[in-house]
Amino acid sequence: MRDRLFIIIAGAVVGLLAVVLVLQGNPVNMGFCIACFIRDIAGGLGLHRAGVVQYIRPEIIGLIIGAFVTAFYVKEFKSTGGSSPVLRFALGMLMMAGALIFLGCPLRMVLRLAGGDWNALVALPGYVLGVWFGTLFLKKGFTLGRSQELTPVSGYAGPFVAVVLLILLVAAPAFIFFSEEGPGSMGAPLILTLGAGLLVGILAQRTRLCTMGAIRDIILFKDFHLFYGFAAIFIVALIGNLLTGYFNPGFEGQPVAHISSLWNFSGMTVVGLAAVLAGGCPMRQLILTGEGQSDALITVFGMMAGAAFMHNFGLAGSPAGVSPAGQWIVLISLVILAVIGIGNSKVLSGNK
Repeated sequence: MRDRLFIIIAGAVVGLLAVVLVLQGNPVNMGFCIACFIRDIAGGLGLHRAGVVQYIRPEIIGLIIGAFVTAFYVKEFKSTGGSSPVLRFALGMLMMAGALIFLGCPLRMVLRLAGGDWNALVALPGYVLGVWFGTLFLKKGFTLGRSQELTPVSGYAGPFVAVVLLILLVAAPAFIFFSEEGPGSMGAPLILTLGAGLLVGILAQRTRLCTMGAIRDIILFKDFHLFYGFAAIFIVALIGNLLTGYFNPGFEGQPVAHISSLWNFSGMTVVGLAAVLAGGCPMRQLILTGEGQSDALITVFGMMAGAAFMHNFGLAGSPAGVSPAGQWIVLISLVILAVIGIGNSKVLSGNK
């Protein structure tokens, strides 16, 4: 009962912080969006030149450092890695590709739904479907191989990257890009965003919050423990939006969203399947990075590369919809994910 109460409180805090961050300047329905913020960081570093989404987001920095400090304090920090790094990088790219078709990560999907964006209601079953497909591979023995214990330096790489990003954000050298318009130009004050990231990092490390894990555990074990946390995020964010006037129900005119239902659905199917194969949703990958897992850091780097790829080649979704090339990316992503799933499980051999 205590564990259930703790994860509900953690989810409620995340939902409340998402509302507060929007009130203080973050884009609407984007108080926390891991995929969007990693994309913004990729733009801030010059990996893509989409001028409206370039900003080193403090929330991401805070998530990694918060998880690191907490894991170190409770003696859960452990330097590990070496589990199919190339495939993990590819899974990060594919996860980001699906997210940028939908225009948001699973966490933002919950927040968009709490803001009345019914396009997220279309995407939700797509995400569930993707996770369900992933569990079929898990039942067939899917694995990317066993991680090995590494030297401490490898585990510190993720927190070190986060500190470097913070220095670049504060110092703002000429080679760092900052959007002057669009979502990338919108952000709550640094102290608030960094503090929110730190707090969520701490809570997520202790509770193992993961949208994919919540759905996976329900499907495989009928375990609703992680689900309670994300239900709390939705309920608190919904109440906050109703009280502050940010609840705007409907499909049309939603902030940083499009109404292409098929691609909202299928984009999140890609995210769900990739998250299962990678072992965690985008937020969970950041928390694992803070805990010293190099495999998760490689997945995060893959997400950054995926953001650069999607924007440099004009493949990402936009309020106008999804381009034909972007639609092909969804289909190609699903095929690649199926190949990774089959190739790393016992599906071909027929073993149980």
